[in-house]
Amino acid sequence: MFDVPVPDPAARTAALERLDGLVKPLGALGRLEEIAAWLAAAHGCVPPRPLDDVRVVVFAGDHGVSALSAYPREVTAAMVRVFLAGKSGVNVLAAQVGARVRVADLGVDWDGADVPASVTAHKIRRGSGSIDVEDALLPGEAQAAFEAGRAIALEEREADVLIPGDMGIGNTAVCAALVAASLGLPAAEVVGTGTGVDAAGLERKTAAVAAALARTAGRTEDPFERLTALGSACAAATAGFLVQAAVLRIPVLLDGVFSGAAALVARDIAPGAEQWWLAGHRSTEPSQAFALKALGLEPILDFGLRLGEGSGAVQAVPTLRAARAILADMGLLADLA
Repeated sequence: MFDVPVPDPAARTAALERLDGLVKPLGALGRLEEIAAWLAAAHGCVPPRPLDDVRVVVFAGDHGVSALSAYPREVTAAMVRVFLAGKSGVNVLAAQVGARVRVADLGVDWDGADVPASVTAHKIRRGSGSIDVEDALLPGEAQAAFEAGRAIALEEREADVLIPGDMGIGNTAVCAALVAASLGLPAAEVVGTGTGVDAAGLERKTAAVAAALARTAGRTEDPFERLTALGSACAAATAGFLVQAAVLRIPVLLDGVFSGAAALVARDIAPGAEQWWLAGHRSTEPSQAFALKALGLEPILDFGLRLGEGSGAVQAVPTLRAARAILADMGLLADLA
């Protein structure tokens, strides 16, 4: 069991009272007011602390179902080098909001000998099993990866906001399977086009997820068994990262489908942890919508993004900063006289 704290209800109440007293009509700033109160509760103070230190951790790994993707699995290893070079989509977008990007190889199918040791320090394995015909992980690997994710969160504990990113060809099929198993949904409702497969590719992908669900029927009630059967090292690590962030009282901006699927499992492991998470953006993948509804989260942005990497969530950072600013800097109606 995890000792997940509850966001400060007194700070939330004080924030709502201040918001109602600002120089504006009641509720006129809409969702910004809701986010401002959420931040106040997370920080335990009004106004919340400045959100200066924003950190993205991209969890990277290959998946056995990568043959279903529009891109070869070698792209994963190549993208790790792109992250390190600062040239990926999330690198560029994170730079616009002053966020730092870290990449962690949990399961990339390469030796990674030419990259900094910090990248592979928490590596669990090379690739994962193809979930339609075999388990993704060996016994014990899901727990080890979960603990690796917790360790990474502890390493990033000075952050004001944490964002879990992802990189791994084939990961949307894994996400669909995890969401379907978590919520009791059929494959056809949760499988999307991912990186852009055509109609025939979507049919093959749906069949593979359906086969994975049938193969593991009756085995996935336990969240670690679910990660073993249908997940991956990076999914398990993301779940651990999310749980530990909640334990540390660090606000989290979830990104797209991958962090949404991991969040469902993380909530099963540590109920209440979801109170520390916001949904940064709406993915085009259908499984994310099911995951967020189950978590009670409404995306902040909807730009039609499907890149992953944490790229959508970083674009919600200015919205969080704006929400904080209204509590910190707007005047009070009572002061007008």
